[in-house]
Amino acid sequence: MISNLCLTIHSCMTMLIKSLDEQLSNDLKEALRSRAKVKLDTIRAILTAVKNEKSSPGQNGELTSIQEISILQKLKKQRLESLEIFKKQNRNDLADIEKEQLGVISSYLPPMLEGDELETILKSLIIEHGANNQNDFGKLMAHSTKSLAGKAEGKTIAQTLKKLLNH
Repeated sequence: MISNLCLTIHSCMTMLIKSLDEQLSNDLKEALRSRAKVKLDTIRAILTAVKNEKSSPGQNGELTSIQEISILQKLKKQRLESLEIFKKQNRNDLADIEKEQLGVISSYLPPMLEGDELETILKSLIIEHGANNQNDFGKLMAHSTKSLAGKAEGKTIAQTLKKLLNH
């Protein structure tokens, strides 16, 4: 009885954990059916970016989850920059589309570390590397972005590190 329950739970967990490709493929079909143009365009843009990265030299057609997250973060950053430009130009029609695309892209990203959780991790890295002032920022930033790849945004890491090193 217990082993059957474990097998059922395992198969359910396996079904919940989909690869990005599978999830995008399913969402693409759903967007086609529902005629959600912005979602459809955004998913196609993600698929194109993933395909381009997979076909780049040295990738062998495979990407790690960190590489996938990196692609999504890059697309998110592009949308944020476009959104800012469109708002400055009072192009609310285009800004609304960028916001919607941003929401779609963000739905594929894991929650990012921020606040106290990020500070705790960065404090341990500061202690681990013996950093004690602003001169160690570059070294710490390199280690932090490497160890927190896909878990925190570089801008947030930099701001938090500067804050911690100034205290």
